[in-house]
Amino acid sequence: MNDIIQVNHLKKSFKEIKAVDDISFIVHEGEFFSFLGLNGAGKSTTINIITGALEKDSGEVLVNGLNVDSSLSVIRGEIGIVYQNSSLDKFLTVYDNLCFKAALYGYTGDKFKKRLSELEKQLSLTSILKRPLGKLSGGQKRRVDIARALFHEPKLLILDEPTTGLDPQTRKTVWEVIKEEQRKNNLTVFLTTHYMEEAGEAHYVVIIDKGKIVAKGTPIDLKNRYSHDTLYIHHPKKESFKLLNDKGIAYQEKDGSLLVPIESTSKVRDLIVREPAAFDDFELVKGRMDDVFLNVTGKTLIGEEKENA
Repeated sequence: MNDIIQVNHLKKSFKEIKAVDDISFIVHEGEFFSFLGLNGAGKSTTINIITGALEKDSGEVLVNGLNVDSSLSVIRGEIGIVYQNSSLDKFLTVYDNLCFKAALYGYTGDKFKKRLSELEKQLSLTSILKRPLGKLSGGQKRRVDIARALFHEPKLLILDEPTTGLDPQTRKTVWEVIKEEQRKNNLTVFLTTHYMEEAGEAHYVVIIDKGKIVAKGTPIDLKNRYSHDTLYIHHPKKESFKLLNDKGIAYQEKDGSLLVPIESTSKVRDLIVREPAAFDDFELVKGRMDDVFLNVTGKTLIGEEKENA
Protein backbone atom coordinates (compact mmCIF):
# COMPACT_ATOMS: atom_id res chain seq x y z
CA MET A 1 0.00 0.00 0.00
CA ASN A 2 1.44 3.37 -1.05
CA ASP A 3 1.76 6.27 1.37
CA ILE A 4 0.09 9.36 -0.10
CA ILE A 5 0.94 11.61 2.87
CA GLN A 6 4.03 11.36 5.08
CA VAL A 7 4.46 13.91 7.85
CA ASN A 8 7.70 13.68 9.81
CA HIS A 9 8.42 15.72 12.95
CA LEU A 10 6.36 18.67 11.77
CA LYS A 11 6.56 21.88 13.81
CA LYS A 12 4.86 25.26 13.48
CA SER A 13 4.66 28.05 16.04
CA PHE A 14 3.02 31.45 16.10
CA LYS A 15 5.20 33.42 18.51
CA GLU A 16 4.95 31.56 21.83
CA ILE A 17 2.08 29.29 20.70
CA LYS A 18 3.12 25.85 19.42
CA ALA A 19 0.33 25.23 16.93
CA VAL A 20 1.91 22.00 15.66
CA ASP A 21 4.41 20.43 18.03
CA ASP A 22 6.57 17.68 16.49
CA ILE A 23 3.89 15.47 14.94
CA SER A 24 4.41 12.51 12.60
CA PHE A 25 1.84 10.37 10.80
CA ILE A 26 1.20 8.51 7.54
CA VAL A 27 -1.90 8.36 5.33
CA HIS A 28 -2.20 5.40 2.96
CA GLU A 29 -3.50 5.69 -0.59
CA GLY A 30 -7.24 5.04 -0.83
CA GLU A 31 -7.69 5.41 2.92
CA PHE A 32 -10.35 7.36 4.77
CA PHE A 33 -8.23 9.17 7.36
CA SER A 34 -9.70 11.26 10.16
CA PHE A 35 -7.78 14.04 11.92
CA LEU A 36 -9.69 14.73 15.10
CA GLY A 37 -9.41 17.63 17.53
CA LEU A 38 -11.04 20.74 18.89
CA ASN A 39 -10.69 24.17 17.31
CA GLY A 40 -7.16 25.37 17.95
CA ALA A 41 -5.75 21.84 18.28
CA GLY A 42 -3.57 22.24 15.18
CA LYS A 43 -5.70 20.57 12.51
CA SER A 44 -6.08 23.49 10.10
CA THR A 45 -2.45 24.52 10.56
CA THR A 46 -1.36 21.03 9.51
CA ILE A 47 -3.65 21.09 6.48
CA ASN A 48 -2.37 24.50 5.41
CA ILE A 49 1.20 23.22 5.55
CA ILE A 50 0.35 20.07 3.56
CA THR A 51 -1.32 22.16 0.85
CA GLY A 52 1.42 24.80 0.77
CA ALA A 53 -0.74 27.61 2.10
CA LEU A 54 1.52 27.97 5.14
CA GLU A 55 5.26 27.49 5.67
CA LYS A 56 6.41 25.08 8.36
CA ASP A 57 9.12 25.83 10.88
CA SER A 58 10.73 22.41 10.58
CA GLY A 59 10.02 18.81 9.67
CA GLU A 60 9.17 17.11 6.40
CA VAL A 61 5.94 16.74 4.44
CA LEU A 62 5.64 14.45 1.42
CA VAL A 63 2.52 14.13 -0.75
CA ASN A 64 2.48 11.17 -3.11
CA GLY A 65 6.24 10.90 -2.63
CA LEU A 66 6.89 14.56 -3.48
CA ASN A 67 8.26 17.12 -1.03
CA VAL A 68 6.03 20.17 -0.56
CA ASP A 69 9.14 22.34 -0.35
CA SER A 70 10.25 21.54 -3.89
CA SER A 71 7.23 20.17 -5.78
CA LEU A 72 4.30 22.26 -4.62
CA SER A 73 2.92 23.06 -8.08
CA VAL A 74 2.66 19.36 -8.96
CA ILE A 75 1.21 18.46 -5.57
CA ARG A 76 -1.53 21.09 -5.81
CA GLY A 77 -2.73 19.47 -9.04
CA GLU A 78 -3.33 16.21 -7.18
CA ILE A 79 -5.23 17.68 -4.24
CA GLY A 80 -8.85 18.74 -3.90
CA ILE A 81 -9.71 20.86 -0.86
CA VAL A 82 -12.97 21.75 0.85
CA TYR A 83 -12.31 24.53 3.34
CA GLN A 84 -14.50 25.44 6.31
CA ASN A 85 -15.47 28.60 4.43
CA SER A 86 -16.17 28.57 0.70
CA SER A 87 -13.39 29.84 -1.55
CA LEU A 88 -15.73 30.46 -4.49
CA ASP A 89 -16.92 33.83 -5.85
CA LYS A 90 -20.32 34.69 -4.42
CA PHE A 91 -21.13 37.04 -7.33
CA LEU A 92 -20.61 34.43 -10.06
CA THR A 93 -23.13 31.75 -10.93
CA VAL A 94 -22.45 28.18 -9.88
CA TYR A 95 -21.75 27.29 -13.52
CA ASP A 96 -19.23 30.11 -13.97
CA ASN A 97 -17.51 29.29 -10.69
CA LEU A 98 -17.05 25.67 -11.70
CA CYS A 99 -16.05 26.59 -15.25
CA PHE A 100 -13.35 28.97 -14.02
CA LYS A 101 -11.93 26.54 -11.45
CA ALA A 102 -12.04 23.58 -13.84
CA ALA A 103 -10.12 25.50 -16.51
CA LEU A 104 -7.21 25.88 -14.08
CA TYR A 105 -6.82 22.09 -14.26
CA GLY A 106 -7.30 21.76 -18.02
CA TYR A 107 -11.00 20.88 -17.94
CA THR A 108 -12.46 22.82 -20.87
CA GLY A 109 -14.80 22.11 -23.79
CA ASP A 110 -16.24 18.59 -23.94
CA LYS A 111 -14.04 17.44 -21.08
CA PHE A 112 -15.59 20.08 -18.85
CA LYS A 113 -19.14 19.25 -19.97
CA LYS A 114 -18.67 15.52 -19.33
CA ARG A 115 -17.32 15.99 -15.82
CA LEU A 116 -19.94 18.64 -15.01
CA SER A 117 -22.70 16.26 -16.08
CA GLU A 118 -21.37 13.57 -13.70
CA LEU A 119 -21.15 15.87 -10.68
CA GLU A 120 -24.40 17.65 -11.55
CA LYS A 121 -26.26 14.36 -11.15
CA GLN A 122 -24.36 13.21 -8.07
CA LEU A 123 -24.78 16.46 -6.16
CA SER A 124 -28.17 17.58 -7.52
CA LEU A 125 -26.81 20.82 -9.01
CA THR A 126 -29.09 21.19 -12.05
CA SER A 127 -31.56 23.61 -10.46
CA ILE A 128 -28.86 25.92 -9.09
CA LEU A 129 -26.29 26.04 -11.91
CA LYS A 130 -27.47 29.43 -13.19
CA ARG A 131 -27.89 31.01 -9.75
CA PRO A 132 -25.28 33.30 -8.14
CA LEU A 133 -23.40 31.49 -5.39
CA GLY A 134 -24.23 34.25 -2.90
CA LYS A 135 -27.96 33.52 -3.27
CA LEU A 136 -27.66 29.87 -2.23
CA SER A 137 -28.34 28.24 1.11
CA GLY A 138 -25.48 26.87 3.20
CA GLY A 139 -26.19 23.31 2.12
CA GLN A 140 -26.32 24.26 -1.57
CA LYS A 141 -23.01 26.14 -1.30
CA ARG A 142 -21.38 23.14 0.33
CA ARG A 143 -22.50 20.87 -2.51
CA VAL A 144 -20.89 23.30 -4.96
CA ASP A 145 -17.69 23.32 -2.87
CA ILE A 146 -17.58 19.52 -3.05
CA ALA A 147 -18.09 19.63 -6.83
CA ARG A 148 -15.30 22.17 -7.21
CA ALA A 149 -12.90 20.06 -5.11
CA LEU A 150 -13.70 16.84 -7.02
CA PHE A 151 -13.88 18.34 -10.52
CA HIS A 152 -10.27 17.56 -11.54
CA GLU A 153 -10.48 14.01 -10.09
CA PRO A 154 -7.77 14.48 -7.47
CA LYS A 155 -5.84 11.67 -5.81
CA LEU A 156 -6.27 13.29 -2.39
CA LEU A 157 -9.37 15.05 -1.06
CA ILE A 158 -8.87 17.19 2.04
CA LEU A 159 -12.04 18.06 3.93
CA ASP A 160 -11.74 20.66 6.68
CA GLU A 161 -14.95 20.45 8.75
CA PRO A 162 -16.98 19.88 5.56
CA THR A 163 -20.40 19.22 7.09
CA THR A 164 -20.49 21.71 9.96
CA GLY A 165 -23.92 23.36 10.11
CA LEU A 166 -25.45 21.23 7.36
CA ASP A 167 -28.86 19.62 7.63
CA PRO A 168 -28.88 15.79 7.91
CA GLN A 169 -30.02 15.22 4.31
CA THR A 170 -27.25 17.39 2.84
CA ARG A 171 -24.68 15.69 5.05
CA LYS A 172 -25.92 12.32 3.83
CA THR A 173 -25.69 13.43 0.17
CA VAL A 174 -22.19 14.84 0.62
CA TRP A 175 -20.91 11.61 2.15
CA GLU A 176 -22.59 9.40 -0.43
CA VAL A 177 -20.83 11.31 -3.23
CA ILE A 178 -17.45 11.27 -1.48
CA LYS A 179 -17.66 7.53 -0.79
CA GLU A 180 -18.67 6.84 -4.39
CA GLU A 181 -15.66 8.81 -5.67
CA GLN A 182 -13.44 6.95 -3.22
CA ARG A 183 -14.62 3.54 -4.43
CA LYS A 184 -14.47 4.50 -8.10
CA ASN A 185 -11.11 6.29 -8.16
CA ASN A 186 -9.26 4.95 -5.10
CA LEU A 187 -9.53 8.48 -3.71
CA THR A 188 -7.77 9.20 -0.43
CA VAL A 189 -9.91 11.23 1.98
CA PHE A 190 -8.29 13.34 4.72
CA LEU A 191 -11.00 14.60 7.07
CA THR A 192 -11.02 17.00 10.00
CA THR A 193 -14.28 17.02 11.90
CA HIS A 194 -16.10 17.65 15.18
CA TYR A 195 -18.64 14.94 14.38
CA MET A 196 -17.64 11.77 16.20
CA GLU A 197 -19.86 9.57 14.04
CA GLU A 198 -17.97 10.75 10.93
CA ALA A 199 -14.62 10.00 12.57
CA GLY A 200 -15.95 6.58 13.53
CA GLU A 201 -16.41 5.72 9.84
CA ALA A 202 -12.71 6.29 9.07
CA HIS A 203 -10.13 3.57 8.43
CA TYR A 204 -7.64 5.33 10.72
CA VAL A 205 -7.94 8.15 13.25
CA VAL A 206 -5.36 10.53 14.67
CA ILE A 207 -6.39 12.67 17.66
CA ILE A 208 -4.49 15.93 18.11
CA ASP A 209 -4.64 18.18 21.16
CA LYS A 210 -2.66 21.39 21.76
CA GLY A 211 -0.49 20.66 18.74
CA LYS A 212 0.47 17.13 19.79
CA ILE A 213 -0.80 13.72 18.71
CA VAL A 214 -2.32 12.13 21.80
CA ALA A 215 -3.80 8.95 20.29
CA LYS A 216 -4.01 7.13 16.96
CA GLY A 217 -5.35 3.88 15.57
CA THR A 218 -8.38 2.36 13.91
CA PRO A 219 -11.75 3.32 15.46
CA ILE A 220 -12.08 -0.21 16.87
CA ASP A 221 -8.60 -0.08 18.40
CA LEU A 222 -9.29 3.31 19.97
CA LYS A 223 -12.66 2.23 21.33
CA ASN A 224 -11.15 -0.91 22.84
CA ARG A 225 -8.34 1.11 24.41
CA TYR A 226 -10.15 4.22 25.62
CA SER A 227 -13.82 3.35 26.03
CA HIS A 228 -16.00 0.42 27.06
CA ASP A 229 -19.23 -1.21 25.97
CA THR A 230 -22.31 -0.71 28.15
CA LEU A 231 -25.12 -3.14 28.90
CA TYR A 232 -28.45 -1.37 29.38
CA ILE A 233 -31.04 -3.33 31.38
CA HIS A 234 -34.36 -1.59 30.82
CA HIS A 235 -37.28 -1.97 33.24
CA PRO A 236 -35.13 -3.99 35.68
CA LYS A 237 -36.81 -6.47 38.00
CA LYS A 238 -35.81 -7.70 41.45
CA GLU A 239 -33.93 -10.52 39.73
CA SER A 240 -31.82 -7.96 37.85
CA PHE A 241 -30.67 -6.16 41.00
CA LYS A 242 -30.11 -9.44 42.86
CA LEU A 243 -27.98 -10.91 40.08
CA LEU A 244 -25.74 -7.85 39.76
CA ASN A 245 -25.34 -7.49 43.53
CA ASP A 246 -24.64 -11.19 44.08
CA LYS A 247 -22.02 -11.21 41.32
CA GLY A 248 -20.43 -7.98 42.57
CA ILE A 249 -21.04 -6.33 39.19
CA ALA A 250 -20.91 -2.51 39.26
CA TYR A 251 -23.84 -0.64 37.75
CA GLN A 252 -25.54 2.75 37.63
CA GLU A 253 -29.22 3.59 37.72
CA LYS A 254 -30.29 6.15 35.13
CA ASP A 255 -33.73 7.06 33.78
CA GLY A 256 -35.25 3.81 35.00
CA SER A 257 -32.53 1.60 33.52
CA LEU A 258 -29.38 -0.08 34.84
CA LEU A 259 -26.11 0.78 33.07
CA VAL A 260 -23.43 -1.89 33.37
CA PRO A 261 -19.89 -1.21 32.04
CA ILE A 262 -18.71 -4.21 30.04
CA GLU A 263 -15.14 -5.44 29.57
CA SER A 264 -15.92 -8.73 27.83
CA THR A 265 -18.92 -9.25 25.57
CA SER A 266 -18.56 -13.04 25.84
CA LYS A 267 -18.97 -12.90 29.64
CA VAL A 268 -22.17 -10.88 29.26
CA ARG A 269 -23.51 -13.37 26.73
CA ASP A 270 -22.84 -16.28 29.07
CA LEU A 271 -24.50 -14.44 31.97
CA ILE A 272 -27.63 -13.72 29.92
CA VAL A 273 -27.86 -17.35 28.85
CA ARG A 274 -27.55 -18.58 32.45
CA GLU A 275 -29.84 -15.97 34.04
CA PRO A 276 -32.47 -15.03 31.42
CA ALA A 277 -35.03 -13.92 34.03
CA ALA A 278 -32.88 -10.90 34.86
CA PHE A 279 -32.71 -9.71 31.24
CA ASP A 280 -36.24 -9.29 29.92
CA ASP A 281 -35.43 -6.01 28.14
CA PHE A 282 -31.79 -5.16 27.44
CA GLU A 283 -29.37 -3.83 24.82
CA LEU A 284 -25.61 -3.81 24.44
CA VAL A 285 -24.22 -0.44 23.28
CA LYS A 286 -20.73 -0.42 21.83
CA GLY A 287 -18.15 2.12 22.98
CA ARG A 288 -18.32 5.46 21.14
CA MET A 289 -15.77 7.82 19.65
CA ASP A 290 -17.18 10.52 21.95
CA ASP A 291 -15.95 8.47 24.92
CA VAL A 292 -12.57 7.95 23.26
CA PHE A 293 -12.12 11.67 22.66
CA LEU A 294 -13.19 12.58 26.19
CA ASN A 295 -10.93 10.02 27.83
CA VAL A 296 -7.91 10.85 25.66
CA THR A 297 -8.05 14.65 25.83
CA GLY A 298 -9.98 15.26 29.05
CA LYS A 299 -12.28 17.54 27.08
CA THR A 300 -15.80 17.46 25.76
CA LEU A 301 -16.63 18.37 22.18
CA ILE A 302 -17.18 21.98 23.21
CA GLY A 303 -13.78 22.14 24.84
CA GLU A 304 -14.69 21.97 28.51
CA GLU A 305 -12.22 20.31 30.87
CA LYS A 306 -13.30 17.14 32.59
CA GLU A 307 -14.09 17.65 36.25
CA ASN A 308 -11.01 17.16 38.43
CA ALA A 309 -8.92 16.45 35.33
